[in-house]
Amino acid sequence: MVSGRVIKSTGSWYTVEKAHNEGTIAARIPGKMRLEGLKQTNPVAVGDRVDMEIQEDDTGIIKHIHPRENYLTRQATHGKRGEQIIAANIDIGIVVQSVRQPQFKTGFIDRFLITCEANNVHPLILINKLDLARKDDLTRLDEIRRLYESLGYELMLVSVADDVSINMLKEHISGKTVTLMGPSGTGKTTILNTLNPDLKRTTAEVSGFSNKGKHTTTFAELLPIGDSSYVVDTPGIREFGLVDIDAAGLSNFYVEMKELRTQCKYYNCTHVHEPGCAVMEAYDKGEIHPERYMSYLQIIESLS
Repeated sequence: MVSGRVIKSTGSWYTVEKAHNEGTIAARIPGKMRLEGLKQTNPVAVGDRVDMEIQEDDTGIIKHIHPRENYLTRQATHGKRGEQIIAANIDIGIVVQSVRQPQFKTGFIDRFLITCEANNVHPLILINKLDLARKDDLTRLDEIRRLYESLGYELMLVSVADDVSINMLKEHISGKTVTLMGPSGTGKTTILNTLNPDLKRTTAEVSGFSNKGKHTTTFAELLPIGDSSYVVDTPGIREFGLVDIDAAGLSNFYVEMKELRTQCKYYNCTHVHEPGCAVMEAYDKGEIHPERYMSYLQIIESLS
């Protein structure tokens, strides 16, 4: 058996970096493993540590996946059932939004934070394209920063045109394996190219018609940033579907509601209409930010 870490997934084949820097190998999974992973569209994900059997043609057959420390997941897309594991064994999950082109959305951020809370991933909110910010944008960004930092989340503002902010980001992720996730057009690929110019990843302009980004990354890949840092580059995501979270349990992943929910009159309170709801009482008192509560209501509706 040969051990290694999956650094690239193209669907049917995986690139695995062998242990002790002994190079990479193309590997696949046996049909039996695919059948056993019915809940997941990809039983093997970028970041997984695996054991392989080497074949006569110098390819590998993945025989064992080591237990994951954590992972990020979302609902499968394109009509598929189940869940899609985006990345495994990561130190920081970074959700990327842009000041404008396209405009950032707190709803996407909240869904990402919920997923991180549910899967033991340390999150970082990264707002890109600060150089495009207008006066009203800066006021809005200050409100957003104060909101999420008051909840204990980290938020960074960056621009690839500003070396200071990029160097701060590089220092923040030094020695870690992180993800960059967000809608297409938020500048994830440009950030990667700035962190490591040798990557030369392809970028695309935001569509002027829809104000949405165009997909440039088509598969997940683990990329080196410096000597000890790695970034999982992922395809742009317009919708972030939650997995294994129902309406009754959603508030457990809102940090400002987690303790309050235990004080509600009903154990399965959804905090929408029930009498004796401690969460709604806190909201009425101004102890829960209106934007977060509106986001919660929208997600509750989508789960229904």
